[in-house]
Amino acid sequence: MEETIIQDKKGTYRDSVATITQDGKRNFINPKKPKGKLYNRRTLFSIFYLVVFFTLPFIKVKDAPLFMLNVLERKFIIFGMVFWPQDFFIFGIGMLTFVVFVIVFTVVFGRVFCGWACPQTIFMEMVFRKIEYWIDGDAAQQKQLKAMPWNGKKITKRLLKFIAFFGLSFVIANFFLAYLISMDSLLGYVTHPAANIGTLVALLIFTTVYFFVYWWFREQACIVVCPYGRLQGVMLDKNSIVVAYDRRRGEPRGKLAKTKPVTEKEETDACACKDCDGSGGCKDIAAKFAAVMPPQGDCIDCVACVRVCPTGIDIRNGTQLECVNCTACIDACDAIMESVQKPKGLIRYASENSITKGEKLKFTTRIKAYTGVLLLLIGLLIFLLASRTDLDARLMRTAGMAYTSHPDGRISNLYNLKLVNKTHKDIPFTLQLENIKGDIEYVGSNTLLVKKENYSNLQFFVKLNRSEVKSWKTELQIGLYENGKKLKTITAKFIGPEIYN
Repeated sequence: MEETIIQDKKGTYRDSVATITQDGKRNFINPKKPKGKLYNRRTLFSIFYLVVFFTLPFIKVKDAPLFMLNVLERKFIIFGMVFWPQDFFIFGIGMLTFVVFVIVFTVVFGRVFCGWACPQTIFMEMVFRKIEYWIDGDAAQQKQLKAMPWNGKKITKRLLKFIAFFGLSFVIANFFLAYLISMDSLLGYVTHPAANIGTLVALLIFTTVYFFVYWWFREQACIVVCPYGRLQGVMLDKNSIVVAYDRRRGEPRGKLAKTKPVTEKEETDACACKDCDGSGGCKDIAAKFAAVMPPQGDCIDCVACVRVCPTGIDIRNGTQLECVNCTACIDACDAIMESVQKPKGLIRYASENSITKGEKLKFTTRIKAYTGVLLLLIGLLIFLLASRTDLDARLMRTAGMAYTSHPDGRISNLYNLKLVNKTHKDIPFTLQLENIKGDIEYVGSNTLLVKKENYSNLQFFVKLNRSEVKSWKTELQIGLYENGKKLKTITAKFIGPEIYN
């Protein structure tokens, strides 16, 4: 996205990162605590977000978690629907659909997700940062505490903050683990920790990672690590809605000057009218005061927007990759504008074209193309989910075996049937030949049952009269029934002796 550099006094903001000093060391950001309408809305949304995050693992559907991503066992449950490796292509289509949705959303609305719904932002700004403000105080107090020599006050605050951050990181790590293995399994590990030392060690490792991110790494996760932030540069265009500074209204910026009455002499000296008679009776008011009060934008260069920025950027330099669209600068600027009796919205949600040309958001060709692809993927995903069966069956002849001739003149083939139950209930089943007369003889147990969310392997013989075998390869159709209700038809090849005419 094309940007315009506005009054960059150092001229180096494009060549450096706010969180890195000139000598390459880490520059820790201590943003001022934001407040305002948008910050209050973000707080309410964060409360809802956190309630969902901490309650979802406890919600069950037919004794199974509502949401689980068990990568180790390759078992995924999404809103009660169980997905196994056989359904990976559906899961892949779903992930692709989500990625395209993110692209379309970003093209139109910029990084709204980063500022309002990203877990990193939610936990950092709405949980850990609030705890930090409560323990260490606002930005100025945090800086004073950092510069303070180690004494009782500083040790107490640092210890309290360490315990709070590490304890909360441990809780978050446990809940993320619950999303992987289910809350029931997690509670089982908690009640028997000695038998699950490996899991406890892994949990402590993840806890340490979370603690490191929120204690020290912080905004670097968004600036350095997050790939979505890097993709922003290629997905945004001049019509994308971002947090933007209205340079046309704000420039040239300058300190707020105290107004004073204009004397008659200043009024006469300032007059620029061609027909001026020197009496001060000028008709062109704008020209009269042009010299006394030169034009100035609404920005009073108070840097309130910079003080509250969690990534330390100056939004007045234009859209930057470090900006997460958290809207803290909007609230800070609106408060200043209100105090100096100027219109709000100097920093606001806007597009480059809306600021430069006063244009409204356009449904561009690129947005149409992305939307079209998104609709196609959604349609494909709906079709795959609608046509998905609760019981997957894979039937194959036993490898390395041909047909067997029996004394009664019949011929048999041995088959392996693998079944996958994707539901939360046990499924009893029976098999029946559909297109040919014959018998099915099961090997081993005759208990035909697939347990819930599990696999089942079954071996059986298909025996046919020699008169039914017309060629060396005959197609079989076998019906799979549950309590008399046909679930599906599976096919296989029956191998017999070659028939010579």
